[in-house]
Amino acid sequence: MAASTKKVFELFVSKIPWTVAGKEMKEYFGQFGHVKRCLLPFDKETGFHRGFCWVGFTSEEGLNNALQKDPHVLEGSQLQVQRNKRLFAGQKSTRDGEDD
Repeated sequence: MAASTKKVFELFVSKIPWTVAGKEMKEYFGQFGHVKRCLLPFDKETGFHRGFCWVGFTSEEGLNNALQKDPHVLEGSQLQVQRNKRLFAGQKSTRDGEDD
């Protein structure tokens, strides 16, 4: 049960150029704090990612550092970055008043 008490601070990132990979996203956002995970979903038909991802930080400080920077630019494209309001795929909701 200890794992369920750990909070992950997440960003939702969209408008990602198709040339950027998950590893590059994790490296880029790593400058703001330790990135626990990066989920970049792929389209099964095209084989390309879908242009958005979720970035989870281990601390609120990393999340806030990333939110304070504007704009975020990768490979000449401006990313849209916001605090994640939804859960990662497969993540369970605690619904214990953790709603920000």
